[in-house]
Amino acid sequence: MPLQPWMELISVDDHLIEHPKVWSDRLPTKYLEAGPKIIEWERPDTGQMCQVWEYEGRIYPYIGLNAVAGKTPEEYGIEPVRYDDMIPGCYDPKARVADMDIDGVQAMTCFPSFPRFAGAVFAEGEDKELAKLCSAAWNDFHLDEWAATAPDRFVPVAMLPFWDLDASIAELHRVAEKGAKCVTFPDLPDKLGLPSLHSNHWDPLFAAFEETDLVLAQHFGSGGFPPPIAPDAPFAVFIALMGTISMNALTDWLFSPALHKHPKLKIGLSEGGIGWIPYILERCDSVWRKHRYYQNINQEVLPSDLFRKHFHGCFIEDDFGVEVRHHVGIDNITWECDYPHSDSFWPQSRERAAQAFANVPDDEVHQMVELNTRKLYNFPRVA
Repeated sequence: MPLQPWMELISVDDHLIEHPKVWSDRLPTKYLEAGPKIIEWERPDTGQMCQVWEYEGRIYPYIGLNAVAGKTPEEYGIEPVRYDDMIPGCYDPKARVADMDIDGVQAMTCFPSFPRFAGAVFAEGEDKELAKLCSAAWNDFHLDEWAATAPDRFVPVAMLPFWDLDASIAELHRVAEKGAKCVTFPDLPDKLGLPSLHSNHWDPLFAAFEETDLVLAQHFGSGGFPPPIAPDAPFAVFIALMGTISMNALTDWLFSPALHKHPKLKIGLSEGGIGWIPYILERCDSVWRKHRYYQNINQEVLPSDLFRKHFHGCFIEDDFGVEVRHHVGIDNITWECDYPHSDSFWPQSRERAAQAFANVPDDEVHQMVELNTRKLYNFPRVA
């Protein structure tokens, strides 16, 4: 049966394509040459002219799969794309709202594209002062331009200069005051050459998350950790295994000291699905029961209890996950659209969600598509 009309779909994972002036409109003049900008670039393999980002002289093509809304699967590809290859909803917030209306989606949480999902492109920057300015500029663009276009339609997102702890804490408080509801953070920071969750390094930042009550959003792949696949495997293997990164990240959290020291931390596993969660919770609990005595891990709290207290997962298409939803926890499930990526069902997202929830009671559906997100992200309905 269709979703009840009084249920508003809120997606916790979508993306925006940054328009060409995001940084040129916001960076100090002395940084404009080195800062991110769109240039015309000739592909060395085909000679095709493309629009790509240039940052400190490095080239960052847009991957075609990041902007396929409005295309059929037969038209998908990973080659770089131009802005006129995309529908305007990819990069124009007013057009995005119109596309959301077509799709039956009330609100979206839009992660970065060019800087990667948690801003890791800037972490790789040579000039760290420029990198911090670039990160802050993206936040100002998102909070003052993108989300401000329709405050009841966009859940405001921010990123951190996570390679600099003091700067991250200061930026977290700044974006919280500007209205951010969640902050994207690398899912496996140690893969980026930073301290792991098992260290004490991140404690001041996690305390700041608790103080501001912002969601720490971990989009899969934000730590730059690709699934291990054969070098000659087709890209389909990589895509199919992307969700396993969330499994790695969650397990890291559950056996770290962080959640015991920061009991009010809220963590979103952005993208990645939910069907695997019951298995990994059962496995972690089993390992904890048998192996905790000789290791430096918490001796009192089951990993599955930590999950239900701190985490929420989300899904686009995960019929098995919906079937085993009570093993995940109704309170721990949210919904996502993933516009304009290739996993999205736009413009039939509401129809696909209705199919997924066809045999689920209305009260549970309402929790998963709207109420859980409004509570976790402090994003109330606007009268």
